Amino acid sequence: MRTILRIFLLLACCFCTWLACSYHNQKIISKIENANIIVISKQDMQLNLINYKGDTLFCAPIAVGKAYGNKQKQGDMRTPEGVFKVVDIQNASKWTHDFHDGKGEIEGAYGKYFIRLKVPGHKGIGIHGTHVPESIGSRATEGCIRLNNDDLERLVTLIYPPLTVVITPSVMDEISRGYPPETNSFQEPHCCRSRSVQKKV
Repeated sequence: MRTILRIFLLLACCFCTWLACSYHNQKIISKIENANIIVISKQDMQLNLINYKGDTLFCAPIAVGKAYGNKQKQGDMRTPEGVFKVVDIQNASKWTHDFHDGKGEIEGAYGKYFIRLKVPGHKGIGIHGTHVPESIGSRATEGCIRLNNDDLERLVTLIYPPLTVVITPSVMDEISRGYPPETNSFQEPHCCRSRSVQKKV
């Protein structure tokens, strides 16, 4: 009887150890599987969410800063370039903004969410929606990255902080600071370029 009890206890210990190891491994795998990255191309006006395998999980057209070049100071209408982090996803459904076009405070200027980026030296930079969907695909913002509202709402279901965001310059951004165009060598994955021409429904 004691022998059977010992065997049972040994099996129970082995099972508990297996469960603990399995849980630990699942947590590690989960972190790897969620090691996604957002790549924003000012050249192709595209935002791409890419996983650790290099697969594109999400792709959408964007609008970026009105002015060419890397952000230098508050109010220069430039979208920053480099590697940043998503630090928060905020409910912006009740936020308003005055674009200084004589129309005053605009409701829904940011869509439902504001994906806040940590940009050293600059505040208020993020990824958000729009009240002017026809602006998507153009240089139209004050420095933020603008998405169609439907795309924004889809994106926030796929990400959570902290998340790396890479913003790459366009040829004109490079030219504006005296760099030769060929220095901008980033190329979007083919699937993203083809998807960008699909009509939204």
